[in-house]
Amino acid sequence: MTPAIIVFLLLLFIGAPVAVVMAMSGLAGGFALGGERMLGIIADRMFSGVSGFLLIAVPYFIFTAELMNQGGLTHKLIAFNNALFGRVRGSLSHVNISVSVFFAGLTGAAVTDTVAIGKIMIPEMKKQGYDAEYAAAVTACSSIIGPIIPPSVVMVVYATLLRDISVIDLFAGGIIPGLLMALALLGVSFFLAWKRNYPKQAPTPFKAAIIALLVALPAMVVPLIILGGILSGLTTITEASGFAAVYAILIGTVFYRNLTWRKIWDALVTTVRFSGVVFFLLATSAVLGWFVTRSGIARDAASMITTFSDAAFVQLMLVCLLLLAIGTVMDVLPALVVIAPVLVPAMIQLGFDPLHFAIMMIVVLNISNVTPPVGMTLMTAARIAEVPYERAIVASLPFYVSFLVVIVLLAAFPALSTWIPSLL
Repeated sequence: MTPAIIVFLLLLFIGAPVAVVMAMSGLAGGFALGGERMLGIIADRMFSGVSGFLLIAVPYFIFTAELMNQGGLTHKLIAFNNALFGRVRGSLSHVNISVSVFFAGLTGAAVTDTVAIGKIMIPEMKKQGYDAEYAAAVTACSSIIGPIIPPSVVMVVYATLLRDISVIDLFAGGIIPGLLMALALLGVSFFLAWKRNYPKQAPTPFKAAIIALLVALPAMVVPLIILGGILSGLTTITEASGFAAVYAILIGTVFYRNLTWRKIWDALVTTVRFSGVVFFLLATSAVLGWFVTRSGIARDAASMITTFSDAAFVQLMLVCLLLLAIGTVMDVLPALVVIAPVLVPAMIQLGFDPLHFAIMMIVVLNISNVTPPVGMTLMTAARIAEVPYERAIVASLPFYVSFLVVIVLLAAFPALSTWIPSLL
């Protein structure tokens, strides 16, 4: 075990890519366990890590999201949500959050939401008198709802890494936590808008609101295609993701008529790049996961957790703090593929519900997207808003506190994550 840990920490310290860190540490650990005869297993593990039929859905989900971005869907969703919140003080702040909820059912990737929504909402919020750092903070914090409300690339990756939970259960389990996070953000947004006297807009005429709804409706059907097909059992995850991509092309070219061949090509290029990163991470994580299983690290981790406390709630809170700490130095997917093979078996061994802990891990790691110093979505939003990253961090603190409240609620009431899956 020691050679693997040394290689892991050394490569991580010198800044090697996470995929290389996992592959080399798994290789060192395998060699320490059984010498040269173990090395032949490495290639087999890497292949098995990316050979699952379920993973075909990953590029389809990414492609669908990119098609929606290229097709100008964001403008339609913003217009519809603005019709809902226009007359309320701080309306653009609330619209920013509500659009992210709708967008979450289309993309499943936080940074994608940040860029697509931020490029439109942040300049408009600055123009109407909102603080630039506040516009960046609300955009970044609402964007992390994307990988929690289904569909979610992160959940597909999780189901591939830990095959004891189906993607359907993960998708269903993320609905209530995602909506709770949205409500928490809206609560903070309403309070800050009242306290800081942010502007409000003129009420939208009823006819204009209906038109905005009808224009946005074809795009809002995409989540129904994905979730309706999956949860009803009519389609598999892969089939639903493929149907969604075809539908996105049809509405972008036929209904909205602003999706050109050039934009489709750009969406394909982005899909290939992002998918390559995801699949390489999965291949190398399979090597590290194999070593963790063989070496008994998960058993040792479970023993370590019990030394701090025997209370289940305290144990779960300690693990959440660990995940938040890991999220300060690693992005969501790399952190997931590194830590999940170790923590999940340990928590199951301690008696925690696998689905409940899966949702907890996904929620906490996604909150790390706004946790400095990495905080990828917050950093991206700060760049769009043209404000120093430090100011955006300070502005995001009220929203961050609301997320911590949601974490405590999810830990205290497992049914928030397991109730909808139990109905299925």
